[in-house]
Amino acid sequence: MSRARTAIGTPVASADRTLLRDRGAPSAASPGPEGGEPHVRPYETMIIFDAELEEPAISGVLDRALEVVRTNGGTPGAVDRWGKRPFAYEMAKRREGYYVVAEFNAEPKASAELDRFLVLADEVLRHKILRLPDKPLSRGRRASAASATSAADAPADKPEAD
Repeated sequence: MSRARTAIGTPVASADRTLLRDRGAPSAASPGPEGGEPHVRPYETMIIFDAELEEPAISGVLDRALEVVRTNGGTPGAVDRWGKRPFAYEMAKRREGYYVVAEFNAEPKASAELDRFLVLADEVLRHKILRLPDKPLSRGRRASAASATSAADAPADKPEAD
C-alpha cells in the first residue's frame, strides 16, 4: 500500500482508498431520516405565560403554538391549563405565571420549530419541551408501585383479643 506524505511527513490516504465509507442509499423499509416512515415521538411541553396577560391572549399564543406543531406534521394531544401559580423565585420581575402543559406527537423537526416559536413569543416567560418515553412501561411501573405502597399503608385486619 503506497501512501503519499505531506510536507511534515504524516501519511495521507491515497486517492484509491478513502477514509469514509459509502453506506449506500437509504432503503424505503428503514424508519427515520434514512428513509421510510419518520419517527413520530411523544412530547410534552410546559409553557409559563406572563400572569398579567388576559385569557384571550394566552389562548391565542397557545393556538399558534399548536398550529406550529400541526404544520410540521404533528398531532396535538391533551392541553392542561394549570392556571396562575407563584414562582419559587422572581423571574423577569414577575412573582407568578400562568402554567399550561400540552402533549403532542411529532417528528423532532416539529419539536425544534415549536421551541423556536416559543423562544420568540414575547408572552412566554419560560418553556420546556420534553420527549416522553416511547413505551409507557415506566408509568405502569409507577402506578403498580404506588398501589403496592398504598396497600402496605392500609391497616391490617387484627383479630380481636378476648
